[in-house]
Amino acid sequence: MYESRVEQVISKRQFAIRMLKHLLLALAFILVSLLCSMLGYMWFEDGVHWHDAALNMAMIASGIGPTMLPATVQGKIFLALYSAYISVVFVAVLGLVMAPIMHRILHVFHLDDDEA
Repeated sequence: MYESRVEQVISKRQFAIRMLKHLLLALAFILVSLLCSMLGYMWFEDGVHWHDAALNMAMIASGIGPTMLPATVQGKIFLALYSAYISVVFVAVLGLVMAPIMHRILHVFHLDDDEA
């Protein structure tokens, strides 16, 4: 997926394309997670509209917390599991976005070592 240590650093244009791919993949992962959480919340909490579920799940994902608390035990358990899940998603998305940047930095450092 990335160039090896013996290869030259890719151009800025290729790097921008790589970053765009990683950002789009991260965005897709976030959107799928948000959509699935909305559907799950509407499944466990009767009478919740999609826009209320979207607001609640987005607020939890942002770290602020739910805007409306669930009325059922199943809804509370779902929110607890979703909160744990979204913490893992945050770390995964951060790694996905930072991977090309860190690889490029380390690749440049290794090229400097090879020339010496």
